[in-house]
Amino acid sequence: MSSYPPPPAIFDATMVTTALELPGYRVVRNLGVVRGIVVRSRSIFGTIGAGLQTVIGGNITILSQLCEKTRQDAFAMMMQHAAEHGANAIICARYDANELMQGVTEVLAYGTAVVVERV
Repeated sequence: MSSYPPPPAIFDATMVTTALELPGYRVVRNLGVVRGIVVRSRSIFGTIGAGLQTVIGGNITILSQLCEKTRQDAFAMMMQHAAEHGANAIICARYDANELMQGVTEVLAYGTAVVVERV
């Protein structure tokens, strides 16, 4: 039985994949599902700004920035959850989003926390 390394102080985002495995590594321990959940609403200023941008058409940058920031926060929370469980990698990472009420959205980042070692 091999000993597992302690969790990293800072989880390495390059050790997160949507695939079932990390090339060059083998899974030595499965720690289960980890997640990061963020619930966000638009501010009144964001709603007005987005409304103005829809008149012009094209990319609605105010909402794109909000979506990107929300996904980044959920991803960071998922990595923190994995590190707290002793993982050094996450496989099968996914995002999900649900509108909880008008203007309020939940973004969930989830995956399988694993301990991997170089092959």
